Amino acid sequence: MGRHGKSQRQKRARAAAQLRAQEAYTSVPHSFVFARGPAGPGIRQLSLDVRRVMEPYTASSLQVRRRNSLKDCVAVAGPLGVSHFLIFSKTEKNVTFRLIRLPGGPTLTFRVTKYSLVRDVVSSLRRHRMHEQQFSHPPLLVLNGFGPHGLHVKLTASVFQNMFPSINVHKVNLNCVKRCLLLSYDPSSQELQFRHYSLKVVPVGASRGMKKLLQEKFPNMSRLEDVSELLATGAGLSESEAEPDGEHNVTELPQAYAGRGNMKAEQSAVRLTEIGPRITMQLIKVQEGIGDGNVLYHSLVHKSEEEMRATLATREQKLLLKAERRGKQEQDIKRKKEQREAHRKRSLEGMQHRKTPTFVDKGDGDSDAEDPGQPDGVAHVSDEEEDEAEYFRQAVGEEPDEDMFPKVKRRRPNKSPGQQVSGDQRPGKGRGRHPKGRFQAVKGKQPKGATAPHFPRGQAQGRASASRRPHHKSSAAARA
Repeated sequence: MGRHGKSQRQKRARAAAQLRAQEAYTSVPHSFVFARGPAGPGIRQLSLDVRRVMEPYTASSLQVRRRNSLKDCVAVAGPLGVSHFLIFSKTEKNVTFRLIRLPGGPTLTFRVTKYSLVRDVVSSLRRHRMHEQQFSHPPLLVLNGFGPHGLHVKLTASVFQNMFPSINVHKVNLNCVKRCLLLSYDPSSQELQFRHYSLKVVPVGASRGMKKLLQEKFPNMSRLEDVSELLATGAGLSESEAEPDGEHNVTELPQAYAGRGNMKAEQSAVRLTEIGPRITMQLIKVQEGIGDGNVLYHSLVHKSEEEMRATLATREQKLLLKAERRGKQEQDIKRKKEQREAHRKRSLEGMQHRKTPTFVDKGDGDSDAEDPGQPDGVAHVSDEEEDEAEYFRQAVGEEPDEDMFPKVKRRRPNKSPGQQVSGDQRPGKGRGRHPKGRFQAVKGKQPKGATAPHFPRGQAQGRASASRRPHHKSSAAARA
């Protein structure tokens, strides 16, 4: 059985061809054509028609919204390899066309005096020749009248030339030339004519009847006696079908061209049919950069050397102020970044300090570690005042007044099994709960880690024990 699929040689050749095609595509200039501002339907359609002229090296489906600024378009154009912007806008008085060379300028501003859309031009023709295959290749640029009329005219011609891929006349394929873009400059009126044509090549030297047969358009020969009458005189054909050819459009083809009869080294006529759009415009000014640089040329404003020097000085001062502000902003950003980093380090150190275990004496032995729950800056109650307050409780049987021991907090009364708690002493009522960290006896037990009160020998200890006897009896009776 034979081998199926492609061989390794075919795959390598195809990969190499794709790589060459990609390199060739990225090396040619690309463009964005769009309208900005409240342009209206006519100007927006004009931008779409000019975008059609710039195909195939343009963004055919480009959509620019109102919120998109020129900086956004410049930022997108860099990765896509876009080299030119063609921007249409409209004011109350004029229609403006700006041609911007990326990434560093210059910017050419034109005032559109007259324009016609594609539909207007095509509707005026009896027969138009326009099909999709014509837009698969870029148009052939023809410049007329761009002589030694000033540096601004020379710069305009150079910018328009760089909008389209260069052509090597020794290697160009004539079958790729399907359209023609004509730019004609009139020095007297300083107007620039923009015309777009469809190109067709037909053989010459043959009768009209022979041309019809070559084009596979057979005429009606019912009134003819012999086919020689058709070939010799072209009888039965209208005069409008015979277009005049002369020395102005007849040339010898260096290679075969698409179409019947267009052979190499044969005489053929090149015919142009306008397909639109049609624009008449005038150059207003030339600026450096992308619309915000120095004005190199202005057709309406003429400044003296002193005014130009003053303008340059003002612009340099603005640039210096801008650079100073930029440096200050960078310093502020650096300082804030250092502050955030220092704050982050302090936060991490605090988190690590909190995670360090602390030891608290629970009554099993002596320890010098502090209680982590004790807040800083709070004075500790002295042992003498605490002992005296405890002595007063044991001797009298009630809490001391606030005036006697101001640094000792009052305790909540203990609830015995048969004793009712008044509404002022309930949790959540009256003075509220006791603060955490205070010892509280429950059912006659001492909290762990608390020391027993020291009673001096004598009558006070007897009174304290006598005051506790009824309490124990009542508790025993309640339990019984």
